[in-house]
Amino acid sequence: MEVRVAESAGFCFGVERAVNMVYEQVETGKTIYTYGPITHNDEVVRELTQKGVGILEGEEALKELASGTVIIRAHGVPRKICELLSEKGIEWIDATCPFVKRIHGIVEKESRAGKHIIVVGNPRHPEVEGIVGWCEGPVTVLETPEEACEFAQKEENHREMPLCIVAQTTFNYNKFQYIVEILKEKGYNSSVVNTICNATQERQKQARAIASEADVMIVIGGRHSSNTRKLYEICCEECAKTYFIQTLDDLHLDLPKAVRLIGITAGASTPNKLIEEVQNYVRVNF
Repeated sequence: MEVRVAESAGFCFGVERAVNMVYEQVETGKTIYTYGPITHNDEVVRELTQKGVGILEGEEALKELASGTVIIRAHGVPRKICELLSEKGIEWIDATCPFVKRIHGIVEKESRAGKHIIVVGNPRHPEVEGIVGWCEGPVTVLETPEEACEFAQKEENHREMPLCIVAQTTFNYNKFQYIVEILKEKGYNSSVVNTICNATQERQKQARAIASEADVMIVIGGRHSSNTRKLYEICCEECAKTYFIQTLDDLHLDLPKAVRLIGITAGASTPNKLIEEVQNYVRVNF
């Protein structure tokens, strides 16, 4: 039996950079907090908590903070959070992924130029909440083609305002393109910036390719990880026996004897050591 692991599985550049920044600050002996979990992986967050890193869950917790060093997580935050930190005189370190930071700059500039910003993504995801928080005019978050159609109908009399369309970095590329086409077909004057991270596109492409050949597919990642859930959805489309696990303890394989290929992929916030644990377990036990 073959076990095939996607080359792109595991920490992406932005997550690895943010996690490393937290570890660097831990070494200084300062009191460290992250604004929200540094990334959507419980194992990573648990390990940092054991090293004394606190988590500020929202703006109210930040307002009550009197001292310490605050690290902005990879997902980024609205501008008002940065302004609040500066007003309070608290030391803060920006670990926002550079690719997310680029989107902040785009929406700030384009909204100031009078464009209606369309963010294609999950409105409840912290990255999207952060992007919205850098807009200075009308902004709408669209997650589905149905929402795009509803937006077009509702805004039919306001099409003279140009749109600037961006995407959550971990959004499904094909779904993003579909939503863009819907808005274009409705006659909007749109500028489109594909802000989906190249690593995300490659990760999704590799996951689909492996899942299309695999008898069993294992997707590793945090239950709150948006990009991991999208990998799971893609793999399910190609492979009926797809498992979504957070840790090795979650893996309960029921394999038919005819299994020839087990595929493994993982979200952008999954540590390499966890991927190796799962890979080794499968190789030894099956």
